[in-house]
Amino acid sequence: MTRSIDYGNLMHRAMRGLIQEVLTDVAESGLPGAHHFFITFDTRHPGVEMADWLKDRYPAEMTIVIQHWFDNLTVTDDGFSITLNFGNQPEPMVIPFDAIRTFVDPSVEFGLRFETHDDDEDEEEAGMIEAEEEEPPAKDADVVSLDSFRK
Repeated sequence: MTRSIDYGNLMHRAMRGLIQEVLTDVAESGLPGAHHFFITFDTRHPGVEMADWLKDRYPAEMTIVIQHWFDNLTVTDDGFSITLNFGNQPEPMVIPFDAIRTFVDPSVEFGLRFETHDDDEDEEEAGMIEAEEEEPPAKDADVVSLDSFRK
């Protein structure tokens, strides 16, 4: 039997660990400076918990913004929970790390994208969802390769 190193899986775990560490720091100390996050996740993923009206509005994926107002950010080994404000209506959410598709901090032009097999199908749905949003990101951040941080 031939063994091989699953670099793709190892890289995904490392990137999710990075997100866990960043969110843990924010939960403990708040957002530093101009940092803020756009997190896109699969709303159908097992373990995602959100209000029914949000699931109805975002049946495939959703992008949340962690910036000005958020509460109850709690990070675990499997994901995070947070309360966000939707039209002056606080809504608690639970998002497993495995549900995350993109994590972007536009203040430093940093981004991670998790490839999935059905990304091509969902891009059309995602485009329709983004078109409904009243406050899309002002500037799209570039997805940064981890190689760019090596010296």
